[in-house]
Amino acid sequence: MPMEAHDIERLIKAAIPDAEVTIRDLAGDGDHYAAVVVAESFRGRSRVQQHQMVYQALKGEMGGALHALALQTSAPEN
Repeated sequence: MPMEAHDIERLIKAAIPDAEVTIRDLAGDGDHYAAVVVAESFRGRSRVQQHQMVYQALKGEMGGALHALALQTSAPEN
């Protein structure tokens, strides 16, 4: 069963409380999403570390209920 965008957002915000999350359904099928995640807790971390934080937040849903996620992460601009 596909994931809903609000479920993806909820999982990310639960693990990264300071995150601003924008989710977009790329194909209209509930399987392919793009996410922009901006969080102060990303500051000083590499892009790989930032993505790992998001994937950990999704609790193993990648490849299962969530087929594809195009991910863009950053710390907020000052």
